[in-house]
Amino acid sequence: MPGDRLDLFGADFVRDPYPWLDLLRTDAPVHHDEATGLWLVSRHQDVRRVLSDASVFLPDNAQHAVAPLPIAVLRTLAKAGFTLPPALANNGTGSHAGLRRLVNRFFNARRVAAAVPVIERCAEELLDTAQARIEADGHEDLFASYAQVLPCRVLMELLGVRGVTPDTLIRWSDASLELFWGRPSAERQLELAELVGEFHRWLTDTVRSATSSPDVLPESFIQALSRHLLPEGEPLGTATAVSACFFVFIAGQSTTGQLIATVLRRALGEPGLWPRLVPEAGLAEAWVEEVLRREPPVTTWRRVTARPVELAGTQLPAGAQLLLMLMGSGSDPAVFAEPERMCPRRANVRHHLAFGAGRHRCPGASLARTEAAIALRAVARRLPEVRLAPEGARPPMLGLLSFRAPLEVVVERQSGR
Repeated sequence: MPGDRLDLFGADFVRDPYPWLDLLRTDAPVHHDEATGLWLVSRHQDVRRVLSDASVFLPDNAQHAVAPLPIAVLRTLAKAGFTLPPALANNGTGSHAGLRRLVNRFFNARRVAAAVPVIERCAEELLDTAQARIEADGHEDLFASYAQVLPCRVLMELLGVRGVTPDTLIRWSDASLELFWGRPSAERQLELAELVGEFHRWLTDTVRSATSSPDVLPESFIQALSRHLLPEGEPLGTATAVSACFFVFIAGQSTTGQLIATVLRRALGEPGLWPRLVPEAGLAEAWVEEVLRREPPVTTWRRVTARPVELAGTQLPAGAQLLLMLMGSGSDPAVFAEPERMCPRRANVRHHLAFGAGRHRCPGASLARTEAAIALRAVARRLPEVRLAPEGARPPMLGLLSFRAPLEVVVERQSGR
């Protein structure tokens, strides 16, 4: 049984999860993990069913902390006024549709198309520095200097975020991911809670300032949230607006940075691909899509059953905590032929579930795809001579319950260049 050896946070699983994901899919498509108490759902058709039926499989637990939070951590968060009422990813109530429409206004096709020059400008500015360091030192980490920073700068410009630096927003976002989706020690949890509390306080102050500020155009994302009305006509309220911002600010930059890092690392390691990315139209976009299928940054997502239900022949009680193996579903051979092979322009690649499905499908999917493709093409154009450094072949990996990506993409000049 795969569960006898499976550790969702273990180094072996984080380094290479595919053998376990394959075993789960074939031997135990709905498997109870004793260590976490979660039911692991791994087949594509079952994951899609859960994501598509929000009345039976509720999103209420999507942002719950994976590891229990000690009293000292809870006190630290309470002191900061931290709360995450239902807003977007964790919202199964009637207010979700209106909030989602508001978010979609800032991430629709027109906005994404208008963002292309912003993405390209930010990419070029960051690559100026990276290229200079490669010329001076012969190597550079494109995760720290490029992949991680680019989506944060873009998001801040698109949403009109002011009063914070990209470095600070990245630090707050990373701390939030680790605290709620990781398995840190109690001491580390307390350190993370301080940062998450700072993040929440800043968001709260920013939302309150937007609520009292005069109407200006163009309206920022936070201003739009602060003036949003619930279905009954009541104002959204500061706490829910902060909860929405908390999710959008993390999903809009941390996970996109993780995607860009994975896209770069896999492209640099794929024989013959790097020289083709600039001259071959659409190849960068096709590569991004194939990475999303095989190695998405959001590897899992959670749901909870509203009532007893049967899933893939397994009887689940009401309140069963499900972990949807998004990464494993992208390698399901029942949907994708030769799933282990990276095959850009695969005919059915868009059938992957990296951005979810149904009413909670990621509203920023188009922006993430666009950013990753532009980021990849820009590096291939500016740095055609680089290759992965020896340490780049096995980088340290982010290994949280729902997030996985390389924490370094170290490149170097090829000899003789």
